[in-house]
Amino acid sequence: MSVARAARTAFGWIAWLFVVCVVVQFFLAGLGVFAGAENFATHRDFGYTFGWLLVLLLITGIVGRAGRVAIGATLGLMILFTMQSVLVAVRSSAPVIAAVHPLNGVAIFTIALWLARRAMRWPARAGAAEDPAAPGEVIG
Repeated sequence: MSVARAARTAFGWIAWLFVVCVVVQFFLAGLGVFAGAENFATHRDFGYTFGWLLVLLLITGIVGRAGRVAIGATLGLMILFTMQSVLVAVRSSAPVIAAVHPLNGVAIFTIALWLARRAMRWPARAGAAEDPAAPGEVIG
């Protein structure tokens, strides 16, 4: 198996792991709402922890020649993910803007799910070829 193919496989696994982490984040937010505000610390800390998966996603996407769309979607996720912290930071000065936080979370989930599902189709398109992306060619 080539390095590019291994990176594309890793990209798919990391993308799905990120989707699962986003679902856990929604649960942790609900825990903060319904089981006590002290639980929001877990929501915050877990978010900062699994956000690093986006860096791995970007690296495996580049190494795996995942294509402009997949890499662009990953960069978009990084921007939306960063905005989550910004939205929380403005809750006192601009609560109406901060209220976009859960909607942004839904956008993150939607794009991450789309990206993970798309990544799972790459091996199927590869057919029998060991490395379906010739130099300069992209998958996606």
